[in-house]
Amino acid sequence: MYKVFFITFGCKVNQYETECLKSEFLSLGFPSAQKPEEAEVIVVNSCTVTGSGDSKSLYAVRKLRKDNPDAVIVLTGCLPQASPEIHQKIPEADIITGTSNRKNIPLLVQSVMEERRRIVSLEDTDKDFEIMEYESSFSRTRAFVKIQDGCNCFCTYCIIPYARGRCRSKPLDILKKELIMLAEHGHKEVVLVGINLAFYGIEYGLRLADAVELSCSIPGIQRVRLGSLEPEMLLDSDLERMAALPKLCPQFHLSLQSGCGNTLKAMKRRYSPEEYLSLTRRIKSFFPDAAFTTDIMVGFPGESDEDHLQSMQFAESIGFSKIHVFQFSPRKGTPAANMPQIPENIKAHRADQMKELAVSLRKKYLSSLVGKTVPVLFEKENSPLFHQGCAPDHTLIKISRKNPKKSLRNQIFYVTIEESLDDHCFGSVQEATKCP
Repeated sequence: MYKVFFITFGCKVNQYETECLKSEFLSLGFPSAQKPEEAEVIVVNSCTVTGSGDSKSLYAVRKLRKDNPDAVIVLTGCLPQASPEIHQKIPEADIITGTSNRKNIPLLVQSVMEERRRIVSLEDTDKDFEIMEYESSFSRTRAFVKIQDGCNCFCTYCIIPYARGRCRSKPLDILKKELIMLAEHGHKEVVLVGINLAFYGIEYGLRLADAVELSCSIPGIQRVRLGSLEPEMLLDSDLERMAALPKLCPQFHLSLQSGCGNTLKAMKRRYSPEEYLSLTRRIKSFFPDAAFTTDIMVGFPGESDEDHLQSMQFAESIGFSKIHVFQFSPRKGTPAANMPQIPENIKAHRADQMKELAVSLRKKYLSSLVGKTVPVLFEKENSPLFHQGCAPDHTLIKISRKNPKKSLRNQIFYVTIEESLDDHCFGSVQEATKCP
């Protein structure tokens, strides 16, 4: 019986698709391996958001080939799709596929094993939403559900529209079937994810709120969380519908990229700082306890010291609960890669400054939670000293573990927050207030 080892780079969508691939392989008699040396097949699900992301995927394939000379190695995902010529530079991969027809990968592996020939199969991405399914093993408390693929925006730094094609959405009837399966397997929280999630349903005349309402209607699912969102697609009518759903977690990851208007224009983002600020205020009017998280890029071509300062000041004015800070990395094939670049030492310095601000804002936000009582969905036990789980705003909460043999996994309890630390809060469970 051949075993398969999986390596996943990049976003939650990639993680979801890897889980689907595991199920596809298992259905053909290929169980998963825990280590690459135990596997006859190795699948690398690549990311191509940045040039450094490309390098990580390619390095992984080359090292895996060196360490596992007899394995069938598959390179799939965004990198080969966006750069089809890559197959000439990576002979270590036996199979190269993109972001279409991923369900066929196990059959391609069987073919290579029988014939020992190389396969390069890169197809057009502008097709219907590819339905991929997986049978949950309930290894994680929280389940990701991909409901959208592709992007129509073409920001100057981003290759994803070429890697993923245009916006496509999972039909509601298919989504319902998947959600019911996840609920039956014990998942109490689902996270709806996509490449450009806020564009869900655009080809069907639907809105993201339709998918959220459906998810919240499934018995057994007690929490619904949204993945990363582009700011320009959320209307007041959407927010009003979603605010009526108690199961929806009030955490909004609104991708900012920069708080400077000049930089946003150079990026060809479809909003201004003023419009972004207005959206956060509108969300707060519907979700008073909303927490905002985001991504901020530093060192974009042409970004001046003043632009960087404006971006920091804007981030501080929003009061993000968490910021993912990253340096601009030119991606070949995008307009930004041909613009005059900021020196690496300046990018690194700006990243350090933005990260310092992010830490300060995180501490301030966590401190504001002290004294509140929140429902916490506890996750798998990984310490004899404490239980841990997440509040609706995705804050990590820990409580003392008095009985090392007792598990609170996949249970929701109300917890009173008593102390805030650098990256989490500590509190005490209200034993009489276990959630149903």
